Amino acid sequence: MQRIRLRYTKRGRLRFTSHRDFQRAFERALRRAEVPMAYSAGFTPHPKVSYANAAPTGTGSEAEYLEIALTAARDPEKLRALLDESLPAGLDIVDAVEARTSGLADRLTASVWELRLDGVEAADAERAVRAFNSAGSVEVQRMTKNGVRTFDARPAVVRLEAGPGARPETQSETADRPTDRPCAILRLVVRHVTPAVRPDDVLSGLRAVADLAPPVPAAVTRLAQGLFDEETGVVTDPLAPDREAAGAPSADPTAAAKAPA
Repeated sequence: MQRIRLRYTKRGRLRFTSHRDFQRAFERALRRAEVPMAYSAGFTPHPKVSYANAAPTGTGSEAEYLEIALTAARDPEKLRALLDESLPAGLDIVDAVEARTSGLADRLTASVWELRLDGVEAADAERAVRAFNSAGSVEVQRMTKNGVRTFDARPAVVRLEAGPGARPETQSETADRPTDRPCAILRLVVRHVTPAVRPDDVLSGLRAVADLAPPVPAAVTRLAQGLFDEETGVVTDPLAPDREAAGAPSADPTAAAKAPA
């Protein structure tokens, strides 16, 4: 049995797909591409697909991960291309490696997020970020199925920085929702802890400590997730150990989006 690990994206309008929506689309792509999937046993067999730490509905992502089990060996890059062609533009399979190490989920210990705040001046965002970073604790509330939960969002935040928004002609290819209005950009590095601290929790914290309230919902994109290197402060590529075990070169961390249909 061969195991393949894939990195995929949620771009543009496809950021509004739920994790269940993606699961259905991906299983259809597996059938279209005639992938020799391994199936679970029992009365209702299903493809052996393991999803790891999916981004919340409504957020974009350049770094979602999953693992599939095959009954016959396939070339990872050819398999990636077939699956990418079978998915809608925006749900893009951008990387594939053969699993040669254990514990992919264990290597997803932190995420890098970009938060685009339309209608917010850079100076206001910088002031709020300074207040957040200097706070000893930042209590926020989240509604759960058991009611309102209060927790401290500050310890999970490794780094929070602010910068001015770019004009459309200078934005990156993967930027979600370009605009020519005032726009501040926040870069957030957050550890995966329990309870999970999400970008919207950090936005709630900025509102609590500095009264920063964007006039429209923030456009949030996960840029990377992986193992947090305590020495360098970098979130590393979780597929790198598999490439190293296979003697393959490192992948380009930036992948071009597919042209819209």
